[in-house]
Amino acid sequence: MSSNRGALDAARCSGETFYINSKERGAVPKKFSALRQGTPRKSKTLGTQPQILIFDVDGVLVDVRGSYWRSALETVRYLTGKRVTYAELHQWKSKPGFNDDWSMVAAWVTTLGKRISYEEARVAFEKFYWGSGGKLGNVRNEKILVKPERIEKWARRFELNLFTGRTRQEFSFTFERWPATKHFRTIVTMDDAKKKPEPEGLQKILGERDPATALYIGDNIDDALAARNAGVPFLAVVAPDEHRYRERAARFRELGAVPLLARAKDLEKLLFVS
Repeated sequence: MSSNRGALDAARCSGETFYINSKERGAVPKKFSALRQGTPRKSKTLGTQPQILIFDVDGVLVDVRGSYWRSALETVRYLTGKRVTYAELHQWKSKPGFNDDWSMVAAWVTTLGKRISYEEARVAFEKFYWGSGGKLGNVRNEKILVKPERIEKWARRFELNLFTGRTRQEFSFTFERWPATKHFRTIVTMDDAKKKPEPEGLQKILGERDPATALYIGDNIDDALAARNAGVPFLAVVAPDEHRYRERAARFRELGAVPLLARAKDLEKLLFVS
């Protein structure tokens, strides 16, 4: 998840203005102050209309099948010499604690008969994700799923934030040139808070504000657990054609997810967006 220096020197971004600022934590900017006034509105299928939207990144705003997922499979194959499948990857991803791909790869490889450490998994994974020898790796395959115009539209009605399992560098590489990044008030990365399913990232975004006024949108079991641990309502993004959809959907509902969405852009079907 950190970078291969040779492949990324030209692409780095400090990203300091994007990340959580302790002086701003929990405060409500003037442009959002109106959200606290009057009677909360109702959404079409949710209860009270949320005031604060917090998004996961991978699988929600970014298609990572060709980047993180592919890198995980290639890393496991490289370290074990065994062919593994996307179906197996989904099985691992459905387990708590494996939102972190390095942790998942370390555990996966170990179960296949080769004990490796977290650090060894990270180093091997990065060669596929970031690339080597000056050649960019699978990160080049990432695709943003939501148009900037849609994010801008949501930002006129809600306070937008991000809580991601990416490192700052991973986030910056994909998002530094995305026009919609400026619409997110607070961005919490793997470097800023304890890893999911710990709720610290959500708590840092909310500060002293009522968790019930927020909505966390994610696609992973650790996202759902982090939301539950923080007392934040959770909305799961899981498409009906995805692997083991029924099982995943049932598990999300067990953890209290409100109606499921096939895609993040379908959020407007649930919320009043002017």
